[in-house]
Parts: sequence; structure tokens; C-alpha cells
Amino acid sequence: MKKAIMLLMVGLTMAGCTQTERGAGIGAGAGAVIGGLATGNVRGAAVGAAIGGLSGAVIGNVTQQPGQCYYRDRYGRRYVDSCPRGY
Repeated sequence: MKKAIMLLMVGLTMAGCTQTERGAGIGAGAGAVIGGLATGNVRGAAVGAAIGGLSGAVIGNVTQQPGQCYYRDRYGRRYVDSCPRGY
């Protein structure tokens, strides 16, 4: 019951956030879990949260820009540019 109430509170808190803030929150949470499981210590969870939060914020920010898409070039670098016609 406590877990259900906690999840409800987190959901209500996230409802008032912008897309960038939601992306950062979800990315940080997922990164912390993955980093903690992969390394088995708190430092790995902290690094995972930082990387996930930054990545989630970037992706969330892109979704707020109408007509802009998120791309990755052949070297793995990420950038934002106009979406193709009809997209």
C-alpha cells in the first residue's frame, strides 16, 4: 500500500512538469537503477543518474521544439535539425 501511494505521489508531481523536466526525471531514475545494478555500488548509481538525467533532458527538450528532430551522425554525435517533410 505504501508503494502504491508513493507511486501516485510521484505521478502527480511529474504531471506539472515540462517535457524537458519529465525527460530528465525519467532518465535520472532509469540511469540510477541501471548504474547501480551494473556496478553494485552507490557511485555507479550516481554516475548513471547524472548521465541519464542529462540525456533525458536533451531528449525532452527536443520534443518541445516543433518541426525539430533528434539525429545521430555516423560518428555517434547527437544533433538537432529540421525534420524531413511530411514527418
